[in-house]
Amino acid sequence: MYVPCAPAQSEGELTIDLRPTKDGRLAMLVYSSMDRLIAYCGPAQPWTVMATQDLEQARLATGFELILLDLDIPEELRRTGERI
Repeated sequence: MYVPCAPAQSEGELTIDLRPTKDGRLAMLVYSSMDRLIAYCGPAQPWTVMATQDLEQARLATGFELILLDLDIPEELRRTGERI
């Protein structure tokens, strides 16, 4: 699966881009194809590929509470390619 990453703070660094939900939970977004990631997150979204068997390790490392598949991120919340 394709996983959006937060903008890198240093060269070669990737961090899973976790997003808060309206009810305050922390969500990990995943996409079933590269085309969907670009269409739903925008072309500036950093990403990585993750095997499904690595999800539990990612959950333990980051503390996300749910996984959202192929979520369309509103334009105003998309990454622009700028470091934050």
